[in-house]
Amino acid sequence: MSIDLQAREIQPLRQTFGRVAAYTGDKPASRYLEATLGAQPTVNFHYRPTWEPRFDLFDTGRSAVQMADWYALRDPRQYYYATWTMTRARQQEAMEANYQFVESRGLVDKMSDALRAAACEVLMPLRHVAWGGNMNNCSICSRGYGTAFTAPAMFHAMDHLGVAQYLTRLGLTLEEPGALEAGRNDWVGKPSWQALRRYVEDTLVVQDPFELFVAQNLALDGLLYPLIYTHFVDEHLALRGGTGVAMLTAFMPEWHDESARWIDAVVKVACAESEANRGLIGDWYARYVERAQAALAPVAELALGAHGAAALSAVREALDARAAKAGCRP
Repeated sequence: MSIDLQAREIQPLRQTFGRVAAYTGDKPASRYLEATLGAQPTVNFHYRPTWEPRFDLFDTGRSAVQMADWYALRDPRQYYYATWTMTRARQQEAMEANYQFVESRGLVDKMSDALRAAACEVLMPLRHVAWGGNMNNCSICSRGYGTAFTAPAMFHAMDHLGVAQYLTRLGLTLEEPGALEAGRNDWVGKPSWQALRRYVEDTLVVQDPFELFVAQNLALDGLLYPLIYTHFVDEHLALRGGTGVAMLTAFMPEWHDESARWIDAVVKVACAESEANRGLIGDWYARYVERAQAALAPVAELALGAHGAAALSAVREALDARAAKAGCRP
């Protein structure tokens, strides 16, 4: 008996979700696009938020920045929940390997007491800065419009929380729990930290989500992370025997460089939308970067001594070049 097998091609009635096809046309879409485009509700809200009745639950009017399509603010990393978690899981595995290496080689014990104290003095208060970054990006997610803008903001918020946890673990490794309490006390009372503390606390009440995006993610983080993790950790501590600290904070500069791609892409698209957006975002950047630099000046001196001002100036120059490339400054 012979069997005749035939193959038949079944054409799908549609290639992707209707909400995605509205942006891309009826063609196959990536998982990122399917998880992002049109995902936010836009109609049929039952009530306005009682705490802000002048707005809908999702409302473009919360920001002075105006976009014809808020879904144009796409993430070049194409992160949605699955790809973000897989990437962070790989980085967590690398950090665990770093901890095992540092512990097995006794690199922390080989550091002098003065060097460990210097590392804790500068890095432990930054746990509170990272917490502020977490809160601010939660606010951006809550008040922003469009999943393309708000979903990466929530990922970014959790990344800040991860930074705070890595710093906590570093403090426990270097100096036991006392380092965390000392860092908290410095953050609350030491003069070197009060300008930065005020910057963080003032941004917690910024209402415009895009203004907050510029103040936190572009201006403050754009100066803080290169200053601390490149100039202080990699170029100052590591050269004096603090290689272990560099290994145990390796996530931070890697994450900053990666997330800068998303931040710059969002600013670039928003600035290209209109001259009004460009002027508004440019004004925000100019105001916040000046204040962030002034707030970080005593921290730079604390970390790097006489070389702190030059390091901060170099970081500011590099950030200004980023902002110019993104279109928010001449």
